[in-house]
Amino acid sequence: MAALSTQERNGGVESSQCSTMQPMTAKRTSFDGVTIAFHWATLLIVLGLLTTALWHAQSHDDMTKALMLRIHRSLGVSVWTATAFRLVWRMTNAKLPPFPDEMTDIHRMLVKITEYCLYALLIVQPLTGFVATIARGRSFLLFWWHIPPLISHYPTLRAVLLSAHRIGAWTFGILIMAHAVAALIHYFVLRDNVLQRMAPVIGSARSVRKSSLGTRGSQTGSGAPESCDKPRQSRRQGRASERERFWIAPYSDLRLSQSQ
Repeated sequence: MAALSTQERNGGVESSQCSTMQPMTAKRTSFDGVTIAFHWATLLIVLGLLTTALWHAQSHDDMTKALMLRIHRSLGVSVWTATAFRLVWRMTNAKLPPFPDEMTDIHRMLVKITEYCLYALLIVQPLTGFVATIARGRSFLLFWWHIPPLISHYPTLRAVLLSAHRIGAWTFGILIMAHAVAALIHYFVLRDNVLQRMAPVIGSARSVRKSSLGTRGSQTGSGAPESCDKPRQSRRQGRASERERFWIAPYSDLRLSQSQ
């Protein structure tokens, strides 16, 4: 019995050592919560800007066009303000995770250039639209406020700013599409943690799926490592032999004494 308890203790040590040998899932690094909140809030505002711009261009009703222009103008001021606060946060308290190790230098350079261009458009694009509105020389509505004329009418300046605003809008849309496609490629094709860094919920869902698949594999016997199966089998065999000696050995000695 002492030998049996010793083997059980040894088995517990082996099982603990075996459990430590299991591969640990690396903790996914992500952006801080404030940066993530700024990112998704900016995305929602930009989608609203694109929607109101297209609606304003396609509508033939004057009331609808005026309403869409008012909402578009207000959202432009909102995204400019959010971007300004986001840049201040980025330069002071933001926690930025490193690039994945498998990303090449060229890939990293392209990511940085795209990011800087998006930031520049988030600052410049609302300014061109807002200054073009002021250069009209008339009062306008912003959120719930009525803004009186601020400067005289400058038709040439307004035309140049509106042209720059349209070019910036198309450039912004192309960069957003490229940004979204790249994030999906990282998630579905490259299967790294680039998208999960800005959307930790997606990374948690993927980890849950992997753990559930690992549990099913261990239940069917395919998920258990061979190095951990062998100590279990030896412990079972050792316990069985100890029980046999404990119960069968006295009867064997009795038969031997009777035969003598």
